[in-house]
Amino acid sequence: MGVLEDGRHSGISVQPWGKFDALTGTAYSLLFHLIDSGAVAGGLWDRFLTPSQKAAITAGLQMGEEQARSLVAFLAACHDVGKLTPHFQCCEPVARLRLGDELLADMGPVTPVSHARASMHIGVNLLHGLGFTREGNDSPAVRAAQCLGGHHGRYLQMDLHRAASARRVEATLGGPSWRDLRYRYVRLLWHLFDVPKPPRWFSAEAAVLITGLIMLADRVSSQRRFWLPNADTPSSGANEHYSRARRQASDEVERSHLTRFDLDRIPFAAAHRGVQTPNAMQASVLEAMPELVRQQGSGIAVVTDATGSGKTVTGLELARIFNEHCGTQGVMWLLPATAAADQAYDILDRYVRAHQPEHPPVTLVHSHSWLNPAYTDRALSAGSEDSVLDGPGDDLLGVDAAAGGDDEETEHGPGPAGPDAWLRGWDSALLAQYTVATVDQAQMAVLPVRHSPLRLLAMSGKTVIVDEAHALTPFSQLQLQRLLNWLGALGTPVVLLSATLPASTQSGLIRSYLSGAGRTPPDGTVSAPVYPGCTFTDAATGLTHHMNDTARTAHTAAQRRTVRLAVRDVTYRQLEHADRTVGERERLEAVADLLRPVTEEGGCAAVVCATVADAQDTYTHLSRSWPGPPADLLLVHARLPGYRRERLLSALRRRLGRSGPRPQRLVVVTTSLLDMSLDIDVDVMVSDLASMARLLQRLGRLARFAGLWKDEHRPRWWQPGHEPCMTVLNPVGDRGGTALPPGWNRIEPGFTLHATAELLHTLKSRTLTVPDDIQRLVELVHGRDSSFGAETDRLARMLATQQSQTLREEHLSAIQLVPPSRRVSSMADLHRQHLTTAHAATRLGTMSRRLLPCYRLPGNNLSLDPAGRLPLPDGEHLSTRAIRSILEHTLPVPAAWVARAPVDSLPPATWAKHPLLAGTVLLPTDPAHPLDGQRFGRHHLRMDDTLGLMHRIDQQG
Repeated sequence: MGVLEDGRHSGISVQPWGKFDALTGTAYSLLFHLIDSGAVAGGLWDRFLTPSQKAAITAGLQMGEEQARSLVAFLAACHDVGKLTPHFQCCEPVARLRLGDELLADMGPVTPVSHARASMHIGVNLLHGLGFTREGNDSPAVRAAQCLGGHHGRYLQMDLHRAASARRVEATLGGPSWRDLRYRYVRLLWHLFDVPKPPRWFSAEAAVLITGLIMLADRVSSQRRFWLPNADTPSSGANEHYSRARRQASDEVERSHLTRFDLDRIPFAAAHRGVQTPNAMQASVLEAMPELVRQQGSGIAVVTDATGSGKTVTGLELARIFNEHCGTQGVMWLLPATAAADQAYDILDRYVRAHQPEHPPVTLVHSHSWLNPAYTDRALSAGSEDSVLDGPGDDLLGVDAAAGGDDEETEHGPGPAGPDAWLRGWDSALLAQYTVATVDQAQMAVLPVRHSPLRLLAMSGKTVIVDEAHALTPFSQLQLQRLLNWLGALGTPVVLLSATLPASTQSGLIRSYLSGAGRTPPDGTVSAPVYPGCTFTDAATGLTHHMNDTARTAHTAAQRRTVRLAVRDVTYRQLEHADRTVGERERLEAVADLLRPVTEEGGCAAVVCATVADAQDTYTHLSRSWPGPPADLLLVHARLPGYRRERLLSALRRRLGRSGPRPQRLVVVTTSLLDMSLDIDVDVMVSDLASMARLLQRLGRLARFAGLWKDEHRPRWWQPGHEPCMTVLNPVGDRGGTALPPGWNRIEPGFTLHATAELLHTLKSRTLTVPDDIQRLVELVHGRDSSFGAETDRLARMLATQQSQTLREEHLSAIQLVPPSRRVSSMADLHRQHLTTAHAATRLGTMSRRLLPCYRLPGNNLSLDPAGRLPLPDGEHLSTRAIRSILEHTLPVPAAWVARAPVDSLPPATWAKHPLLAGTVLLPTDPAHPLDGQRFGRHHLRMDDTLGLMHRIDQQG
């Protein structure tokens, strides 16, 4: 029977099943599921892929756009051809009864092979029969087959001469009847999707994007709401079903909010609330960049400017220009910390809504985004798909080992960048057109973890803004460089924003991007940054274009202000007991003394502490003599339950923001949470010793709105001409030299802290001019060729130690990274290591677990509150309200703290089935004895209602 006859009523067997619903006992034809997936892929090509992504795929296949579309839809349709095997068809007894006698008689020995691997092994031979070249790892047949095998998230290694040989496939995956039906299925799909010819080339970049599209198409077509109605009213033939599937796919792409849209042009002031006219830098960008990008195409822009000077607006305008001229649509805004991401989400959401699109899909993606309304209830729900049996390794939460899944498709729970099952919220997460995320979510795209191609697909169609680009460690910087390499290869425009970016770091990031794009700077070097300034390095020539000097000078003059940077040597000692008498030269007493103008006469101040423990001590000491309402003395740090931390940060942004109302008196005691993108203003700042880059970031919150307010919101003691001051507390030892307390050099390298302390003491004038002095101070401490670091033997030795540590971190990071796009041979190179998000680190030494403080009541019942009004939720099917309640009370802690969890700290067994609750550790407290806490081996943890989580290491335990 020919392919035309196969497409008609009863022309080809539709008995093999591809989906099975356990609730209704309904099986769905595999052939129809394959057609569904191909139709959805075609719909995604038309309405989800951006012109830049289509260009990357067509160039990678060396085909025209219509030809490439047909081929991609065909490959998406073939993704589950491995389900047409005895092993898969027998894994559900009820559905197995659909098979005809011919297939049942020709099963042979049933060999357990995951259907993803079977799709790859079957596909490479069938594709070769269609004219795909099958010679070497980078041949079209092999790469296309690896796209099929990678549709569950990992690329698999291909052995053409053994496991994937035609003889081995027939021996293990069914006899001639199975082989012939698979051949007829694939030929029919080739005909239905009208593929004109096989590709002669198949680049790694195209393979990654196609794999991501196949994953997405499979997820859309696998939804119960999509296929179950079709199973109840089946089509009479493949041709008829294809006609229906195309209409249904278009509707579903629209329903899932995956359709791309363009923002209308609106006035600058309307797009950026509170900004009436562009500043000099923004005006320069608006004047020069559109024509430059129109001529040169995609590239990487770098904006370096002082905090509070409008970098965010500049970045959004650059993104708009790139999107208009580079074929991208949307923004992926990456930040290093969750608190900064939360504020950026508010800004981006307002920006998109100001353009009044019909459906403004702006989403927030980070490991605590469920605290924000952007994380929808649907994303919190375990979903209604649990009843759908897809066969081994095809459920959305990962593989059930009992169902026969093999290791290559198995995941083991949540990790530092969020749950593996983040796809549960795919329609409101990374794939949304406008997304704010922490940078670790993006870094996962270049680590050998599951679904990494889908992350690259999500990013590549947008302009990617990397905010606070300086804030990453060498371990994470190398991952960012590799990510930029892939984005350059995919033609994705990038904008880097930073207030304190060393020239060497900027150069490395630009070089990585250009390398991915296949370019090098014409003279071999990247131009040094001019601060403040904006540069654009285009991917077409590798040339760097600088902003207009006149505009830069005008912008510098408009932003210029002076601040004072003072240093006070203090003795560091922990409080230990709340009633301990604090000595005159101690750090704690110095903080109280420096805050005296605020405590006595009013004003707003921030105390930035090196560690959470220091913040808790400082708050306790200040509260003993605090003269005002307790609500005017705030403690904000990472070890508070999520709902409290989010509430405090929101209040902080509101009370100390540019629009107020500003409180008469407010002191916030915090940690490095203050460093990242908090648009607040304080009158006084006290900071523990930190690196120069961090201090300059904090300095940006000191009198931040001085030019906007003209002092009308300042306290009485703020006299005309007052010079705002930040005092740095330098811990010293008995000999008067800087002596870092235990643990401080784990936050930042010891060299940068010592070098900063020495630099502060040697500055001739501690009055700084912002932004003029910023880059010079950054380079003195953080520059790769810093001469200051070698001025003394002691600092030189410390610098050598730091450089050695940096090389070690880069080595550890490189071990996990996927190769650059131009070094990919087999697509399996992207998943050589079997890492899950639970084991792949985006930051060195930050593997965390989620801790849930709770209370043990009489009868051994657990509650989220000491009064017992919020019983600990448990059950097979938790409501979204219950899940959110649990998550809001959790906080992240280092995994080592809870590694030896006692039995009574284990969560209910049913939580293991939910991707956001799996791995949670309980911290039960007896309300009658709140000071007892809980021991986890040597680690003793206790939740204090005021101070947050208290941690102590027992020396003997």
